[in-house]
Amino acid sequence: MSPSFPTPARRGAAVLAGAVGLALALSGCSGGSGGAAGGSGEYAAPESDLSAKITYGVWDQNQVPAIEENIAAFNEEYPDIDVTVNVTPFAEYWTKLQTQASSDTLPDLFWMNGPNIGLYASNGQIEPITGAVDAGDLDLGNYPEALVDLYNIDDVQYGVPKDFDTIGIWANKALFEQAGVPLPEGDWTWQEFQDTAAQISSALSAEGVYGGAGGMDGQTTYYNTIFQAGGTVIDGDASGYASPEAAEGIQFWTDLIASGGSPSIQQLTDTTGDQWFTSGKLAMYWGGSWFRSAITDTDLAANVTVLPLPSGEEQATVIHGVSNVVSAASKNKQAAQALQVFLASEEAQQQQGDAGAVIPAFTGTQSAFTESLPDANLQVFLDSVEYAKPLPVSKNSAAWNAEEAELLPQAFAGERPVAEVTEELAEKMDAALAEE
Repeated sequence: MSPSFPTPARRGAAVLAGAVGLALALSGCSGGSGGAAGGSGEYAAPESDLSAKITYGVWDQNQVPAIEENIAAFNEEYPDIDVTVNVTPFAEYWTKLQTQASSDTLPDLFWMNGPNIGLYASNGQIEPITGAVDAGDLDLGNYPEALVDLYNIDDVQYGVPKDFDTIGIWANKALFEQAGVPLPEGDWTWQEFQDTAAQISSALSAEGVYGGAGGMDGQTTYYNTIFQAGGTVIDGDASGYASPEAAEGIQFWTDLIASGGSPSIQQLTDTTGDQWFTSGKLAMYWGGSWFRSAITDTDLAANVTVLPLPSGEEQATVIHGVSNVVSAASKNKQAAQALQVFLASEEAQQQQGDAGAVIPAFTGTQSAFTESLPDANLQVFLDSVEYAKPLPVSKNSAAWNAEEAELLPQAFAGERPVAEVTEELAEKMDAALAEE
């Protein structure tokens, strides 16, 4: 599919294996000339006649046409900077990047995501963008604040937001009509969502249709409800799972499954929520803005709309997005920084937005995304930026992501009390964080 990073794989085995491997391979390495914190962040916009050859590492072939447009525009200003785009499928991207990082052969410019930024930055692999910001060539106010914060490690900014995604509820209007359940309008509550899901499941049980679906992708499901309950997943150097609010956010999904409003956690392990939805067996799917590409040009498109997430104690959605970063060890750092700055510009971001593959991060360049499914209310994903919270990450997210994957299914399946599971998860997560 065409989003900037697949789901749930970007939080799953591929990311976990790559991150753990990098932690083992690079522990104690400085990687680059600036010591453990990476490069110095020194920056100067090059003269237009700078001659250099640089590489740009990405993982989504579907975005290459827009990237080529970006590079053509970049070369109007810097005709002698030759950019080679290297595409590595997401499943292999992090393994390859780990190998390159260990040998100081990273691409000059490459894509980075939230679960890995802390690990690469803390191991000195990424050049800070401090100089470009100080020079006024990058204005971080042009991008969602929560996304900017995601790429700030120990008060140092490393990444320039390229695109973003938030979470909404993809709804199949035909199934609502078939079940005789009115489509929710505007803001709604947790209880209203639970009731709606249970009603649809009950009405369409003979057809094997469910109203809603849980799952083990925190970004699209339980991180959102933890935030909506007023809780946190990670608070500084400590886990937030021990709090009553975090337990409440997990309980939301346990209750949904227990009521029959969702398939069981085993069913969702066998067949993920997005697959239930695209097969016409799920009325409401908590999914990211990237899911648009799975709907466009399908028979389902005419029956789909997007609803805002329900509110608990507060409104909240997870925000995430890809960032362009420069290798601290790049031998053509000035040219790589020039491309990094250009790709963050309104011009380049508008080109990305017009291509329609992602939501560009630069404010005001997203209209092509909302117009790509004009009847689906995609504006929900843009409006929710106002109350978005960054995807929870740390310097080695992989370690405690693995604990989530091990323990939370026990709560969702009703095998153990939620509070008991979240307390154990907090202890194990704290131990993992202490080792970072």
